[in-house]
Amino acid sequence: MYFKRLYELRIDHDLTQQQVADYLTCNRQVYARYERGLREIPVSMVIKLAELYQVSTDYLLEVKNN
Repeated sequence: MYFKRLYELRIDHDLTQQQVADYLTCNRQVYARYERGLREIPVSMVIKLAELYQVSTDYLLEVKNN
């Protein structure tokens, strides 16, 4: 599943894929696959990304309340 907010938030915060990967303690190529939706993002990584960008996990995952 592709989450465009991962890319948008990274760009808005002037971060490189390498910087985010370092924060997550993962390989840059692995993070790039998360960003492009080629690999599922573990829950622990979603939480760390939400903390990094100071957003909710719902916002990060584009969950809409009905």
